[in-house]
Amino acid sequence: MSLCVRIRKRLAAFTLDASFDVERADRVMALLGPSGCGKSVTLKCIAGVMRPDEGRIVLNGRTLFDSDAGVDLPPQRRHVGYLFQDSALFPTMDVLHNVMAGVREGGRAERRERARRELCAMRLDGVERLRPAQLSGGQRQRVAMARILASDPELILLDEPFSALDALTRADMRSWYCGMSRELGMASLAITHDVDEAVTMADRIYVLRGDPRSGVPSAIAAEVAVPRPEGDVSAAEFALTPAFLDCKREVLGLLG
Repeated sequence: MSLCVRIRKRLAAFTLDASFDVERADRVMALLGPSGCGKSVTLKCIAGVMRPDEGRIVLNGRTLFDSDAGVDLPPQRRHVGYLFQDSALFPTMDVLHNVMAGVREGGRAERRERARRELCAMRLDGVERLRPAQLSGGQRQRVAMARILASDPELILLDEPFSALDALTRADMRSWYCGMSRELGMASLAITHDVDEAVTMADRIYVLRGDPRSGVPSAIAAEVAVPRPEGDVSAAEFALTPAFLDCKREVLGLLG
């Protein structure tokens, strides 16, 4: 997976300058920074739900946005999945039909079968006929992920998707997502202001710095490769290692 982001967006309190490249086999990347520094804006510009003032975004050789060339693909043509904090499921649809809504091609029977496969992959057998309100917070996020996977995205964007969950569920979801993403070979970019979460989940961290309160522009200050251990080591186990603590100290130093 390759991603090139060079964007500039003027906001009410500050200007966002986000420039970074991904040309590696990293599966999970994190964009880390304080609240209000432009992390969500960066994701929305990549997804196509917000337009940069200028710049260029290229995913796997396809130009998604180029202000000079007049290119601005709509979200449905970008092949980018977006996992929101609140899952954004359709409340009046059951789980199966929520996931079917993400399938791009095929007749009704084919779409139904694809949705069932994705639900099975998310360990959600037996909840097909339930409505979102009948699910736990963790289950809702897994349904939302099943819907995203059903659309065959080239990149998944995660906007602090576990922040609304309680601490135990959040830790469980982090471990689940790390294992699933690496098993399925998915590429994703997650945003967070939680250093522990970034180091636990990501293969590489991009540090976004700025001070919106004083109008200081936000920009990518550094990138950090996370020294993930070899073998089948869970996120919870990695968080207990010296490598995790060293990486956390490095990232905290970059945040200032």
